[in-house]
Amino acid sequence: MKRLQLQRWSSTVLSPRARTSNRLHQHLCSSSLRHQSTVAAVQESTPELKYRLNNAHKRSANLQYPSPPVNAALDSAKLASLHARLYLPSRLPLQTLARTLVDASADSNVDFNNESLATLGHDLLTYYTSEHLLCTYPRLPLSVVFAAMYAYVGPKTLAAMSKEWGVDLATLPGGEVDPGYLQFKRVPPGTVLDAETEQNGKRKNWRKTVTSKVVYDDEFGDPIKGSSNSSVGVPAELARATSVRALMGAIYLHAGRPAAKLFFEQHFLSRSLNISQLFNFSQPARDLTRLCARENFEKPVAKIISETGRLSRHPVFVVGIFSGQDKLGEGAGASLLEARERAALAALKGWYLYSPLNVRVPSSMEEEGASPWNPAHVDLGEVIS
Repeated sequence: MKRLQLQRWSSTVLSPRARTSNRLHQHLCSSSLRHQSTVAAVQESTPELKYRLNNAHKRSANLQYPSPPVNAALDSAKLASLHARLYLPSRLPLQTLARTLVDASADSNVDFNNESLATLGHDLLTYYTSEHLLCTYPRLPLSVVFAAMYAYVGPKTLAAMSKEWGVDLATLPGGEVDPGYLQFKRVPPGTVLDAETEQNGKRKNWRKTVTSKVVYDDEFGDPIKGSSNSSVGVPAELARATSVRALMGAIYLHAGRPAAKLFFEQHFLSRSLNISQLFNFSQPARDLTRLCARENFEKPVAKIISETGRLSRHPVFVVGIFSGQDKLGEGAGASLLEARERAALAALKGWYLYSPLNVRVPSSMEEEGASPWNPAHVDLGEVIS
């Protein structure tokens, strides 16, 4: 009698219940093997798993902070690239650079926001800019000085510089955000930003004289606004300007005065500004007459230098303003009156845009081995109309 070969017909003879249990057993065995292989793979990559778990733990722990923690600055690629892109001094740490990007509206703690650094940087920027303007152009009218100050270190200029540097804005501040982003609380839509206007549309501050701007207004000749409520939020332009001022203050604290002044010359004074376009004289001929009277010059006289096409549709007249034998200015126009006004305007610009040959600013005396100080030229000032 032959022996039965159960392996051939056992799958067909067994009951459906037995076949189901058999498949279930095979599935459990295969799943257990797969589970064991997964455990083995995890055990083999324990350092990577620990790294991921630590990062997840750090992210969950940072959620409780209003701004990124100090140690997170060392792991930020955006912050390191910004430091290298601006050629910042090596003595300026990444932690302080990250602090310059934290606005007071994002973190109210003065130990972690940029409010104190921005105050110092604001004073440095206005000091360096004002001494440069007053020593380079000692005869500038004060209104032109205000306009030039605003063009060099005004909030719109600083905000544009922040964009040029590649500083990105964070959508919402928080401890889990990359420290390389500018952290600030945005102003809700519909918020009234101009606190100087009344409900009827008239301004509370109606001063217009230059003297009142010197006494009561800020360094740009604008009315000083009250302290804004940072808990409500700040505009993006103001947050960008504050971060640039804070960076200037941080460089001064960590790298010293020479590095701060070099940074100012490379990033602020290097910007092109045509000061001759900032003048706005309403009656240049009258102002020129008063200027000549104050300086004991002969009374200015307008004389025609040349003309062409007087009887044509497009005449051109060239008029010069003379004080005795000296020509003060020259201008061309389609009429004699227009040419005279342009000549007077050119004469006034030639007077007010005077610049000494060797310009030195008071802060240059702080350098080592500085030559003796020669007093800067101080003018009598503009003609008050």
